[in-house]
Amino acid sequence: MDEFPDERAYTSDCRARLAFEVLANRWDSVVVYTLGEAGPMRPRRLRARIGGISPKVLNESLRRLEYNGLVERRAYAEAPPRVDYALTEAGAALLAPMRAMGEWAVRYADAVLDAQDRYTAATRATRG
Repeated sequence: MDEFPDERAYTSDCRARLAFEVLANRWDSVVVYTLGEAGPMRPRRLRARIGGISPKVLNESLRRLEYNGLVERRAYAEAPPRVDYALTEAGAALLAPMRAMGEWAVRYADAVLDAQDRYTAATRATRG
């Protein structure tokens, strides 16, 4: 059996590429993971749980994720108004692949960082 039955599986216009693009922003994956682990949250609580993210960046991330159908914004008719965010089915389905990427990072992060250091040192030596 052919390992890649569809030779176009990873071309520039393939759907698999879309999955990587959707989470290419560093904060988007953090927001998805946090909502997946903790459930629906108001923005202030979400920001506190994540840490290190500004309100503006969180808002941009939530809008991007909503645009991509990964989170849904729920507004409640209350005084004062209340809004929270929750993962959609598509957003929740990303948790397993994200966990797999996390396992990969735990196993190979040191090797990647070492390779980056070696490359930087070699590049400086040849240019310097």
